[in-house]
Amino acid sequence: MSNSSRNDSRLAGRNAALDEISYQILDSLRTNGRISIAALAEQVGISRSSAYTRVENLMQTGVITGFSAQIDASRAGLSVCALVFVTVLPQSWASFRDRITELPDIEYCAITTGEHDAMLLVRATDVGGIHTLTTAVIATLPEVRTIVSVVVLDEVVRRPYVLPTDLPEREGASQLGMTRWTPAAEGRASMRSEGG
Repeated sequence: MSNSSRNDSRLAGRNAALDEISYQILDSLRTNGRISIAALAEQVGISRSSAYTRVENLMQTGVITGFSAQIDASRAGLSVCALVFVTVLPQSWASFRDRITELPDIEYCAITTGEHDAMLLVRATDVGGIHTLTTAVIATLPEVRTIVSVVVLDEVVRRPYVLPTDLPEREGASQLGMTRWTPAAEGRASMRSEGG
């Protein structure tokens, strides 16, 4: 593979409105969201006013959606985590989404391809809490056909976010593998959030 095609593939996922400095800023903020503008400017090699303007622009354009503390859920008291795979009844996507977003125990929800329609990441203080949430709350939602829950034994990698600049060059990346693919059911598109 030539150097130019390597560079093209490394740039493929990047937002055209973001330059190398913008990605450096995002990388620095990912590591330390409380970094001062002066320290950020020094780290990236730009002026303080430029760093401030760039961070403001990243916020206004929605690239940066907010700042928050990273919490160790186990040390905060939520020692059990589970993945809950949900199959949703047809024509009930909108109400399923509304109900799921109202449940505070759900840390993450993704609409998926494959055997199940959604994957939820849930947390509780003990296994009983996971059991109650999955069987007495999620499974009883009128939009839910089936659920499968899997207790997480160890969270090996948890990054706040991944940038296109993190992605390594991989040979054969354009070839399809032996992944089982199930097309999305009708109505899943309505699950996307506004502007998503």
